[in-house]
Amino acid sequence: MTKVVGRALRVAATLTAAAIVLAAVAPERSALAHAVGVSSGEYRLDGNVVYGDLGMADRELARLLPAIDTNHDGSIDAEELAAGRDAVVRAGAAGVTVQADGKACPGSVDRAWVSEEDNGAVFQVRYTCAAAPGRLTLAMPMLDGLAPGHRHMARLFRAVAVLDRARATWTLGGAHASSGAGGIAWSMLKLGVEHILTGWDHLLFLLGLILIGGRPRALVAVVSAFTLAHSITLALAALSVFAPSPRFVEPAIALSIAYVGIENLFLEDARKRWRITFAFGLVHGFGFAGALREIALPHGQVPVALVSFNLGVEIGQLAVLAVALPLTLAARNAPWFGDRGAKALSVAIAVAGGALFVLRLAAR
Repeated sequence: MTKVVGRALRVAATLTAAAIVLAAVAPERSALAHAVGVSSGEYRLDGNVVYGDLGMADRELARLLPAIDTNHDGSIDAEELAAGRDAVVRAGAAGVTVQADGKACPGSVDRAWVSEEDNGAVFQVRYTCAAAPGRLTLAMPMLDGLAPGHRHMARLFRAVAVLDRARATWTLGGAHASSGAGGIAWSMLKLGVEHILTGWDHLLFLLGLILIGGRPRALVAVVSAFTLAHSITLALAALSVFAPSPRFVEPAIALSIAYVGIENLFLEDARKRWRITFAFGLVHGFGFAGALREIALPHGQVPVALVSFNLGVEIGQLAVLAVALPLTLAARNAPWFGDRGAKALSVAIAVAGGALFVLRLAAR
């Protein structure tokens, strides 16, 4: 039994080290963004015409239309958008479809531009129906070309819906009216879980925190401080109270990873580590808030979405810790791992954080 456990721990440690190395040498696109993407759409009906303003991060547009990303940097700038306008117009017209009472409404893209300030692409679309609709159906074939976890926040009249691959159609009117706050809450909860599970930079930071062990009380204090801190700044950013630019937040998150890896080499007493963890948690919270800010939630939906998203982040974080913490504690007690193994992984974490910092600075 001991041999089986030892073998499992060796495999876990090897996979962890491999993940750290891959993180350090990951291409810039992976280094700068999580796999979960978001977009928003503000739709309005004027007689028989449906107008829409669609927004998405430029990296999501690059994922959707890689051919127009001519410099292969994982994002779309104004020049690339202008050069690839025809492809953008075709994708925009076909990516969102509208039906009025079961009949298709032909669509077109009126304008498309890149917002340098928000690192996003914006489209103005128009759908002309044969008559004013009694029941309107919005579909998003575009979701098939985006990340599997991509969410599209759609607003029409006073109704709001979150669309994804599993639910890519939204019907208003009749028996298929939009779901209310419950649907928003569930969608944001899932988005929070996916955001932390695909946010390898946050997970790498957590791994660095638990790697050197310490008494259970110290570990609880560290995790609690991180949770409280990122909840505070997530709320501040989502409520538009204060939100620093991702150009500063993302490199700072990378620095926090490098710092924890280096600190692990010299830290002898983890009882007071919660203090620096709280400070770094504030920075990570602004990183978490990026997904909610990109969705551009209507004011009335922010409280429900904020609580649900944060709860999802905590559920995902606890799930990871439930697996990683026992393995880490068991590994530290194994003769083949001991302090040397912990220090070796800490060095790898520090290197990965430093490499990520350089990549994110270069992308500014």
